[in-house]
Amino acid sequence: MPLPADVTTLLLDIEGTTTPVDFVFKMLFPYARDRVADFLATHGTNPEVQADLELLRQEYAQETAAGVPAWTGEDAIAAVPYIHWLIDSDRKSTGLKSLQGKIWQQGYASGEIKGQLFADVVPAFQRWQAAGLAIAIFSSGSVQAQKLLFGYSEAGDLRTYLSGYFDTRTGPKREATSYTAIAAQLGQAPQQILFVSDLPAELEAAAAAGFQTRLSVRPGNASVEIGDWLPIHNFDAL
Repeated sequence: MPLPADVTTLLLDIEGTTTPVDFVFKMLFPYARDRVADFLATHGTNPEVQADLELLRQEYAQETAAGVPAWTGEDAIAAVPYIHWLIDSDRKSTGLKSLQGKIWQQGYASGEIKGQLFADVVPAFQRWQAAGLAIAIFSSGSVQAQKLLFGYSEAGDLRTYLSGYFDTRTGPKREATSYTAIAAQLGQAPQQILFVSDLPAELEAAAAAGFQTRLSVRPGNASVEIGDWLPIHNFDAL
């Protein structure tokens, strides 16, 4: 399934597309969960951390889900039970993702964490760049977390291959308006962008915005209904 001739930009999801799901759920999430209390005790008064906590307070004020832990008290540590609940729920929270990125930064810098990628990712990056194609990332993880994963990857610093990073500050991944905004920021017509993700709901939103799409079917990904989506099992197909 060759890359369509009119594509000039590849927009890639991370989890289940460039990176094994297990790396996110068995390494990154537990790392942040185990360290968030100590991190907030040390850095809770930092203005950037305070901004994350304010986003979380706004989200908490609108919570309607069952089982949400109480958030009482004004100090940063008081947020920990709610943060743990968000992590355990795999909530796509902008404040949470930003805070996690700050915690992961310490792990990457210390060498405790190395960004994991599927074996075909780096050769694909090299091939696409040589062909004059742009490569960008759209993930629910923060832009900071994206840059850390690719900057401290097991294959070295891969950020020179990437020309754009987008997270939920651009918009939800399941809304077409997010992809319209990304196309505008990339300066490309939607039809010139190929979005690859493991989630059909995200592909549906991208297709509604005029993007071309491929469904990532990787080892460890959740089983999904392929339907009319064009599946790829690795980037060798592109």
